[in-house]
Amino acid sequence: MRMRFFSTFRQATLLAAVGLGCFTTTSCVAASTVKSDSAGALDEPVPIPPSERSLPAVIAEPYFKVSNEGLNLEGTSFDLRGNLLFVEVFGGRVFSLSPSRKLTTLVAPNKYGSAGLAIHKDGRLFVAGLGNFKDTGSLVTFSPDGRELQTVISADKGFLVDDLVFDANGGFYFTDFRGSTTEPTGGVYYVSPDLKTVTPILPHLAAANGVALSPDGKTLWITEFSKGLLHRVQLSDATTVAPFGTAITYQFTGPSPDSMRVDSAGNLYVAIYSQGRVLIFNKMGIPIRQILIPGRQQGHNLLSTSMAIKPGTDELYIVANDAKGGRGATVFRTKALAKAVLLYSHQ
Repeated sequence: MRMRFFSTFRQATLLAAVGLGCFTTTSCVAASTVKSDSAGALDEPVPIPPSERSLPAVIAEPYFKVSNEGLNLEGTSFDLRGNLLFVEVFGGRVFSLSPSRKLTTLVAPNKYGSAGLAIHKDGRLFVAGLGNFKDTGSLVTFSPDGRELQTVISADKGFLVDDLVFDANGGFYFTDFRGSTTEPTGGVYYVSPDLKTVTPILPHLAAANGVALSPDGKTLWITEFSKGLLHRVQLSDATTVAPFGTAITYQFTGPSPDSMRVDSAGNLYVAIYSQGRVLIFNKMGIPIRQILIPGRQQGHNLLSTSMAIKPGTDELYIVANDAKGGRGATVFRTKALAKAVLLYSHQ
């Protein structure tokens, strides 16, 4: 049974209360219940901003408990076998969650500070790393089994590589997480398909974080973590911004836009770090929907960081953690507005 979006929090609450939201042919897991008289209340630990309270909302459902610890998960991606891969930032590990919900560790703990992950068409894992979170970020690749390591962007380059997305030719864009609101030294760069040339695309950003590419490859989306901005960049080609092609389409309220994904219709999904939710924008950058993580009303599961749509489906998987709140790190699931975009890894 498909989960449907409803136009008010009260309707979304009624949906949760009656337990709709089936994801298998044999069982139906009840959605988290939120009291209808307090949904979206302004006295919550992290209230929904007034300008977004009327957006249609749906409540995601717990899918898999990764850990009882508040591991900071990131970089959600699906491989060709349907495994959901993601990284653990402070420990550097890469995890694989099988369709049967078996969790394995592909890459052991390390010092790379893994923050983003994308999969090459040849199966290699491209892992963005923040290093020491100051000046030793890197981008490395692992073989599909996590054993063979190669360096693409070395730590001595000074980047804090946070996230990446492939284009149709096998080159990729990555975000540089450096900078602050008063010293915007981060940016977005493009690495050529041969992995030899790095070209700046949009410099002078305050901790550039998420990056996504429209289905036609002509629109680049970027979140600026420290300033709370959503950038929409029109491209003439892989390394050239179109004339008058840059725009800030949205200013987020409160903390802070994180990783992003697009669907096959061009809708954009932005995880909101420290708010326990995902905002959905249309292809023009206008907010149209939102997804709420269970427990957010009580201040739990607020560190929502990343998501992925399972190829060939409209199933959306979100990773979030509860920091020190006692509920650990969890994968949540709901429905996207459209099926997954065709990723470079699946071409």
